[in-house]
Amino acid sequence: MDLDRSLGAPPPMLGVLSDSHGESKRTQYAVDTLVNAGADHIIHCGDFETARCLDQLAGLHSHIVFGNNDDPAELTSYAESLGIHVRHPAGEVDFGGIRVAFTHGHLRSAVDAAIERRVPWLFLGHSHCAMDVTVHGTRMVNPGALAHADSYSVALVCLASGVVRFLDIP
Repeated sequence: MDLDRSLGAPPPMLGVLSDSHGESKRTQYAVDTLVNAGADHIIHCGDFETARCLDQLAGLHSHIVFGNNDDPAELTSYAESLGIHVRHPAGEVDFGGIRVAFTHGHLRSAVDAAIERRVPWLFLGHSHCAMDVTVHGTRMVNPGALAHADSYSVALVCLASGVVRFLDIP
């Protein structure tokens, strides 16, 4: 588990996105939208499909997993060379004393494991449908998708207040 916190620092605002499916320009727009809305850290829940989508996270505090349409062997070293924290197939990070887990969502075992550990937040993609539900005390948020969906969206998450805002992406 990573400890991304400073003593006394409030939890950051998180930008959560998923399912880019090669849409690098839309991914860049989504990342810019999240950063401009106040996101301090970015979590991408997988299905990049291309290195160009990874490029959009360069220079940011970002954590990723890969999806069922990604080749982790091909993309991991490139992502790490950009300073992206790769946590495939599932990750967990402590932000200001608040634990968050993330996975793509296609591996039910990874989802179940986070719920069993009673992680307060679980971010996942895969379904291409925005969602915010609580299951056995774990708040599960799917930001929606940036491709292959009727509409495109990302999520801005304020860990301190628990507010989740879904932002539309053209």
